[in-house]
Amino acid sequence: MSDEIFRNSFWYADAPAAPATQALEGEATADVAIVGAGYTGLSCALHLAERGARAIVLEADEIGSGASGRNNGQVIPTFSRIEPDALADSTPPEQGGRAKGEQLAQLVADSAAYTFDLIRAHGLDCDAEQRGWVQPVHSPGRVKLAERRVAAWARRGAPVEMLDRASTERITGSRFWYYGWVNRSGGRVQPLAFCRELARVAMAKGAQVFTGSRATALQRQGGRWRVSTRRGAVLAERVVIATNAYTDGLWPRLARTIFPVNSYQMASVPLPDEVRATVLPGVSACSDTQGDLHFFRLTADGRLVTGGGLVFPYDYAQRLRRRIGERVARVYPQVGAPKFDFIWHGSVGVTLDARPHAHELAPGVLAWLGCNGRGIALATSVGAQFARACLGTPLGELPLPFSPVSPVAGHAIGRRIASLALAVFRWRDKREFKALQ
Repeated sequence: MSDEIFRNSFWYADAPAAPATQALEGEATADVAIVGAGYTGLSCALHLAERGARAIVLEADEIGSGASGRNNGQVIPTFSRIEPDALADSTPPEQGGRAKGEQLAQLVADSAAYTFDLIRAHGLDCDAEQRGWVQPVHSPGRVKLAERRVAAWARRGAPVEMLDRASTERITGSRFWYYGWVNRSGGRVQPLAFCRELARVAMAKGAQVFTGSRATALQRQGGRWRVSTRRGAVLAERVVIATNAYTDGLWPRLARTIFPVNSYQMASVPLPDEVRATVLPGVSACSDTQGDLHFFRLTADGRLVTGGGLVFPYDYAQRLRRRIGERVARVYPQVGAPKFDFIWHGSVGVTLDARPHAHELAPGVLAWLGCNGRGIALATSVGAQFARACLGTPLGELPLPFSPVSPVAGHAIGRRIASLALAVFRWRDKREFKALQ
């Protein structure tokens, strides 16, 4: 059903079993048909089921087999490449202007707390740990950026704090970085376990999840939408397309608004207890300010889960073992040369403007794309907001700017060369290491 890379990940080996599902056979009816069993789709289904609405989720492969079950598991309540003030200021009037952009920024500021509250409320078994997320600064030139981010998120009520070099070392367990800042509402989860647990609870409350049921067509039929699969169909009043980086041709032009970028993840063998205690002793998760991102978190059994990107994917496993092994030795010399026994990858949904894009594709059909590496908290929160819309809340009352679908010119070429951006990021990182401003 799912591809071998997904099945060979550490998350797949470690997660509790998925709830029993089957492929859709024949015709079914629902209030809302949801395409994609990741965080957005399952959060939406859970919130709908709690309100008594009939929700059917159609998943092409198995629960969490897209980005939701492959990522690093960091729960981060920020944007990745755009600042909250810039996002608010640049939201066009036709999308609600600065007020609507500010609502989206606030949704993001609250997203990690929302996600962990949801986990606690439903007792989800997903190795959830909310001890904070830290963004260390990799060069002196980025200290001012960190200060601006702390000020911006603090204005939105986030529990953020600027760190000097000693505090950064104490929290991260590494002397590699200069300064940093921490958001105490962030943390980590076992990402596939979180996805499977969302499905379990949603199904227990009445939602239906069909796996091995790729949506192949979406058509208006009378007053409802018909979502077809190879062996069945769902008739529904409303549809949510929740496929992000794995968006295909179900809705014309939608896939040409986003760039799926490969992100590689690696899990080491369990670290010795005395070493494990020195890695990220003060927080749950870490990802720094570099374009060629350095990111780290531990698992419940003491594995270091990290990874990176590659400009060219050939022989990726061996190249990553060497490249990331050397990186770990620089950042955490106490770990030494780690042995990685799991390596896998998945796609991150990236937009050119670094913003998430929400769309009303047609009356009753909603979609969003562009997590830009912040998918767990944001997607869970957006799923809840889409449930509100499906239950009758006007779109203008949601904390999301809605925009028309606007395919990127030259998308096919851009998709082929997207990974080359990493080479540019690496060049900038090296230059910034020398900056003294």
